[in-house]
Amino acid sequence: MLVDAKEMLVIGLMSGTSCDGIDTALVRVEGEGYDLSIELLGEQCTPYSKTLKQEILAIAEGKAITPEAFGALDQAIGIAFAQSALTLTQQTGFSPEDIALIGSHGQTVHHQPPLEPALGFSLQLGSGTIIAQQTGIPTVSDFRAADMARGGQGAPLVPIIDFMLYSQKDKVVCVQNLGGIGNVTYLPYQDRDAVLAFDTGPGNMLLDGVVSYLTEGKQTYDQGGIWASQGLVKPEYLAKLLKDPYLKRKPPKSTGREYFGKAYLERVLGWGLSGADLLATLTEWTARSVADSYRAFLPHRPEEVLLGGGGVHNQYLLTRLQELLDPAKVSLVPHADAKEAIAFALLAVLYQAGLPGNLPGVTGAQGPALLGTYHPSPRGVIL
Repeated sequence: MLVDAKEMLVIGLMSGTSCDGIDTALVRVEGEGYDLSIELLGEQCTPYSKTLKQEILAIAEGKAITPEAFGALDQAIGIAFAQSALTLTQQTGFSPEDIALIGSHGQTVHHQPPLEPALGFSLQLGSGTIIAQQTGIPTVSDFRAADMARGGQGAPLVPIIDFMLYSQKDKVVCVQNLGGIGNVTYLPYQDRDAVLAFDTGPGNMLLDGVVSYLTEGKQTYDQGGIWASQGLVKPEYLAKLLKDPYLKRKPPKSTGREYFGKAYLERVLGWGLSGADLLATLTEWTARSVADSYRAFLPHRPEEVLLGGGGVHNQYLLTRLQELLDPAKVSLVPHADAKEAIAFALLAVLYQAGLPGNLPGVTGAQGPALLGTYHPSPRGVIL
């Protein structure tokens, strides 16, 4: 079922490494091929239930799980994604029949970059078949597998969308996502062949982990960065963090909870710093990891940096980024909270059009790949 977009309504579904919940975006997509434009019609974030979030984090942090429990979790996440899509459809005044397509990233529970000669693999839960069947809307999911089968990192996947939506003819632009993990897309003068992208390192994951631990789960993030702003950056511990080998590794590269997860959290908590000082130090590290990676790996410093992801609500982090990235203009990407969900809606549209969704120069894949697996809806089945 490969057709150009022309005009269609598409839903994007995304849950990142922070496991905050399901970001859902409904967009009107117009255009053909890679020349697409969007209008955001609605967005929402649906938190996971406490039990479901705990189950996701447990498996992502290496807990052994039976095949039965694994299958049940895949189903439960798929049902939660489907319900989020249906809720937003209803809230925006549409019916499922109005929606042409869903693009669902799913919930990553393990990401293993390639270790030559072995291919990498990435596992996202949230059954695309269940989403399609429960919503009645055709669904594309499993976006990372084809790139990784061609030797790629399977990440980042949004750079082609960043290029389509945010590149400019007269300047160098960077699009920096601040999710559980940070990642950047480097966009020089609308030159698609020169696009670079990679995971810069930690985003909100360790900050959220510290807050959750210190408050015994009563708080899950440092609202506005207020707690961190009350602490002092500890230079000796910041120096240790900045020596992390991942930060020195050249792109293409990607990372996740497997690296910056539970074990890392336990290590920094073991330093015995006050909560405020630890958060200040980790926030500084996050900001420095972004700025230092620009200096180390980008051919030119950006003239403009667009920020997206949950970290844009941490004003203390944003202030440090503005200072470290000066003289670049730093601002929020349009629809910052929905950015990733929008991207997977558009990746689904590229799949429908039969167009590759990866950039091999970014992921390290051997060539272009059609990304995704298609799940027809009941309305598309002829009996």
